[in-house]
Amino acid sequence: MRLQGKRILVTAAGQGIGRASALACAAEGAEVIATDRDPALLADLAAPGLRSMVLDVTDRAMIARAAAEAGALDGLFNCAGVVVNGSLQDCTEQDWDFSFRLNVDAMFHMTRALMPGLLEAAEKNGAASIVNMASMCSSIKGFVNRCAYGSSKAAVIGLTKSIAADYVKQGLRCNALCPGTVDTPSLRGRIASAADPVQAEKDFIARQPMGRLATVEDMAPMVVYLLSDESRFVTGQAVLVDGGVTI
Repeated sequence: MRLQGKRILVTAAGQGIGRASALACAAEGAEVIATDRDPALLADLAAPGLRSMVLDVTDRAMIARAAAEAGALDGLFNCAGVVVNGSLQDCTEQDWDFSFRLNVDAMFHMTRALMPGLLEAAEKNGAASIVNMASMCSSIKGFVNRCAYGSSKAAVIGLTKSIAADYVKQGLRCNALCPGTVDTPSLRGRIASAADPVQAEKDFIARQPMGRLATVEDMAPMVVYLLSDESRFVTGQAVLVDGGVTI
């Protein structure tokens, strides 16, 4: 029970990495507030200690209500995000703006709104932790046709380091999770929309040195670790879980 007694909020918990992480945190004894903008995705999400909340992280009013309801928090996993394809010339202004709105701006507003509760828990318990969803495709490594995505995830790493530096003396840690290519509904949607879905899946697998896509179960243990006291001396890090892509 590595998270026994901790209260943790997870965004984008309806599917993919967010869902697996919310369930993993609950299994480790945490009280989990699992949020998603789609209530249908939360309908069958159930575990002891877990409750769901509908939350669109791009809606400032909903964020404020969620923060008021959540109160003191020992952990926050900012998981919500979007992947947009295209080079700089292919990327539309709308895609660029939405990538930053969801991947960066929403994370800023969520963390800012929940900061009083996180600092309250840190003062009371001596520690609190934030995990931000970034990517190996960021300031760490460039990928073809990921202009808006890579740029926005680079900004997430910068935001993460800023938070870590500002609040380290108050017991609040902040780290960025940087996955490789993970088999999620989002990825499956991108594969299905490709001109040749079979080849698209092969291409995604080919760039993974381990010869397979990551699973959400490969990511959730790192989220648990970063939210737990086991990582009490880890802050401001871009933590790669990429199957060796960036070796």
